[in-house]
Amino acid sequence: MMRPLSDYIKTIQSDVTADLRGTVVDFLVRAAKSYRLKSNTLYLTVSYIDRYLSCNAIGSERLLLLGAASMLIATKYNETTPCHVEDICYVTDNICDKQEVMEMESDVLKILKFEMGGPTIITFLQRFIKAGQKFGKRKSPVRKCLAYYIAELSLMDYGCIKFLPSVVAASAVYLARFTVDSSIHPWNEELWRSTGYKAHELKECVYALQELQSNKRCSSLGAIRDKYEQDKFKCVSILRSREDILDEWWEKEI
Repeated sequence: MMRPLSDYIKTIQSDVTADLRGTVVDFLVRAAKSYRLKSNTLYLTVSYIDRYLSCNAIGSERLLLLGAASMLIATKYNETTPCHVEDICYVTDNICDKQEVMEMESDVLKILKFEMGGPTIITFLQRFIKAGQKFGKRKSPVRKCLAYYIAELSLMDYGCIKFLPSVVAASAVYLARFTVDSSIHPWNEELWRSTGYKAHELKECVYALQELQSNKRCSSLGAIRDKYEQDKFKCVSILRSREDILDEWWEKEI
């Protein structure tokens, strides 16, 4: 399955910007929450958008339509009870009409050659979190929610497309562990063996995620932060990691 290009806004698109992409993803996060969609449905939706934009130039006015059609496809692929096209139109305040969504749905399927599966960030994240829990003395619900939150933040940032889903997942686990307890090394041998990554291989991605966590990037996009401020997610979006000592751990490789 084709991965999205990390530079498609520069090489393929002429009217779509990183900020506009982020705004549409932010909208889709709220839509997914309102319909109580599975987490992976959101990840698939964003994957379809980025893969489509890597192949086909569109006008900025059609980006929301692409997002709506991509979410419709993702629910059909991943949900037990998928959304109807009318649901998708409704959530856009009928900016997108039924015929437009159906036509875009057909175009997305054709451009992506009906390759709608494949691993997403959450595929790896679930496995890596379990690996981290094996090593710990006890499970940490806060750390788990925090890893999910940090990973989801990456969807907003066009700059994170360049990282493999497995790298983002591993980096989210690393940063979550560091945020909860910065006095011990966030990485260990079990995580290294489970993820296939040594700590220093995650450095660039961890720093990118930390900037998202600290609101230095995509600060105007609040859907994910609002979502994870809820008690059921342990209010993890209010947590911050210490930037002053993160550098120290790269020198202490596990």
